[in-house]
Amino acid sequence: MSNTRSMKAAASAALALGLVGCSVSVDPDEVALEYNAGSFSSTTFDQCIDSGNREYYGPGDKVYVYPGGQRTFTFSGADDAEMSAETVVSKDGMEMKVSGNATFQLNPECGALQSFHELIGKKYEAHTTDGWRDMLVQYFGQPLRRALDDATTEFDAMDLYTQDEAKAAWEDRVGELFKDYVEEMGGGEYFISPVFAEGDEEPGNPQFTIQRPVPREDVRDAMNEAHTIAQQIENTDTAAELAEKEAEAIAPLVELLGPDAYVVWEAIKSGEVDAIVLGDGSATIPSGGN
Repeated sequence: MSNTRSMKAAASAALALGLVGCSVSVDPDEVALEYNAGSFSSTTFDQCIDSGNREYYGPGDKVYVYPGGQRTFTFSGADDAEMSAETVVSKDGMEMKVSGNATFQLNPECGALQSFHELIGKKYEAHTTDGWRDMLVQYFGQPLRRALDDATTEFDAMDLYTQDEAKAAWEDRVGELFKDYVEEMGGGEYFISPVFAEGDEEPGNPQFTIQRPVPREDVRDAMNEAHTIAQQIENTDTAAELAEKEAEAIAPLVELLGPDAYVVWEAIKSGEVDAIVLGDGSATIPSGGN
């Protein structure tokens, strides 16, 4: 075979390969979109590609693969967290520290996914690992920070700190506000319930697991000291000694909390609020529930 014929054969083979295009395999924990983008045509949306499928697409076409299924967003200050623990202010003006995480999924409904990609995903290249994280910090983190701030202003600090019912109502309120703020900022329901499945009527909200809000350091110190005194009271023999120790415990709390000090003191004595444990930018309370 002459060199000319060999070159023609090679060119024909290359052309054939180019016309065949490529394929993409979408894993079960991924979602994807395909756009037609030939050499002589405008880029237009073609289709969503279902999880677990392999799809063949033409030369020049583009496929964007995003994380699917259950994902988490952590706000704790840990090295691998997407956001630091948040400082919020209660209805009665007390600064409190909040940490936790959210479990969610990117809305797999095709219209919502296309909207997300064209309005947000492309801007951050969110189909890449770094782009996905950067996008979450802005479009998940900012609405979450705002929801935590606004929800906390509806509750008194000591109610959040000592009452499970108040803490649960506050957590629900965070979820409600977060949904509204995501839609307001991004234009759609993009982050939804982690257990949403095709056929469900409503996409639902992300699931939040939030530690009980913790007061600022001087309040924590006073409460820890009160906890120590509460343990000592068990060995108190006389009413005079009891009154003296209770006054010693309550005085710094009253200075910091006012009338709420007595509520906190009773909660400490009954074991509803235990000593505070801190670590890695997060804060938890061993007893009294979450």
